[in-house]
Amino acid sequence: MSPKRILIKNPKLVATMDDQRREFSGGHILIENGVITSLGPNPLDVRADEVIDASEMVALPGFINTHHHLYQSLTRNIPRMQDQPLFSWLKNHYQLWRELTEEGVFVSAQVGLLELMKSGTTTSSDHLYLFPKQAGKQLIDAEINAARQLGIRFQPTRGSMTLGESAGGLPPDDVVQDESVILADIKRLLAKYHDTAPGAMTRLALAPCSPFSVTTEQMAHTAAFAAENDLRIHTHLAETLDEEKFCIQQFGMRPVDYMESVNWVGENAWYAHAIHLNNDEVERLGSAGTGVSHCPSSNMRLGSGIARIRELLDAGVRVSLGVDGTASNDSGNMLMEIRNALYLSRMRDQGFWLTARDVFWMATRGGAAVLGRDDIGELSPGKQADIALFRIDGLEYAGAQSDPLAALAFTVRMGPVDYLLVNGEVRIRDGNSRMVEGELIASHNRLAAEMLARAAQHTGIDFLHKE
Repeated sequence: MSPKRILIKNPKLVATMDDQRREFSGGHILIENGVITSLGPNPLDVRADEVIDASEMVALPGFINTHHHLYQSLTRNIPRMQDQPLFSWLKNHYQLWRELTEEGVFVSAQVGLLELMKSGTTTSSDHLYLFPKQAGKQLIDAEINAARQLGIRFQPTRGSMTLGESAGGLPPDDVVQDESVILADIKRLLAKYHDTAPGAMTRLALAPCSPFSVTTEQMAHTAAFAAENDLRIHTHLAETLDEEKFCIQQFGMRPVDYMESVNWVGENAWYAHAIHLNNDEVERLGSAGTGVSHCPSSNMRLGSGIARIRELLDAGVRVSLGVDGTASNDSGNMLMEIRNALYLSRMRDQGFWLTARDVFWMATRGGAAVLGRDDIGELSPGKQADIALFRIDGLEYAGAQSDPLAALAFTVRMGPVDYLLVNGEVRIRDGNSRMVEGELIASHNRLAAEMLARAAQHTGIDFLHKE
């Protein structure tokens, strides 16, 4: 059987995100058997199984989301937690998340990943760290199955929490796990799903949740296991001043110093948020090649602060974008995250502002670097055919044609991505997915309501009214 060939012809703009950051108008992108084999500003006359006329479209590498909590889409917009900072927000949400089920994980993963795809995302990570005892043992499996049905490239992390309330941590004791249980599940998941080959659709990383929910021993043991098995590691860090205070009180160190003490500063590590860093810490992370997932919407939603992204980039830190959980965003829209990253930087002195091209780089090449991949994140021959195509001839783009790429960042898009290709397969066509979205939404809303009702019954808490 001959390879499937797709020709994207005459695009309005192609932003390659290659090392030279080349952009061109017109020409072609040729895809064969899931890989880009040719592209450039010259027309190409070849036979193809499908031809996409992109004359009104901007072509980009598909976006790469490096921090999420997909299950949280079940608990968006809960009145009780709408106006709380991180620690109280977490403590209240734990009472809901204790009611998580395997079905809830599967359906919420489908909803969250599809929402990402419809905003141009072709690869996503996820940080699932909460494993209630009644929810079953295969929650990561449920996420992976959801991703495979949708056809998105998926790099989940096997998260963990081992420090419950009785030991001085933040989460309830019944949602933390023993280290032996965590390690056994990690080994099972790696054997079943972890793919290190170029073009892998499923690859795993390890992700103890945070300094305030994981023991020092678990952090150190995870770093050692990852080093032995060539795995990447991920956690929340320096998100709030409350976390900084916790680390100083519990460990006698600031968060980055604590990470160094457990061997978590290096090229295989990336942190979510990394807001509260001093100049020395920024330089140390850059020298070590550590990654950061910038989550501007969540940082604003929880009042956590403004990350020093310009300084991190200048120091050589690998900076990517993450939508974070959809209970602290409360959306999973990567184009919105790109826009918020751009605009939030403008709340600082002008010398620290980001440009539209900075944030698109973070959403593509930055994400690939953080996840340790060189096969995605750019449009070049030999790279995976993960491509987002956005029409810019709609009402919201009237008058914005002088810079088609920046138009996607500065304006508010009214509809989904027009075409999304993952691994050379068209997953979104004319803004439509292959899912029966009405049925998916109904299932998700039912599970969310049931989860809320169980939590209210078990705790006696009125989640529908603010404190």
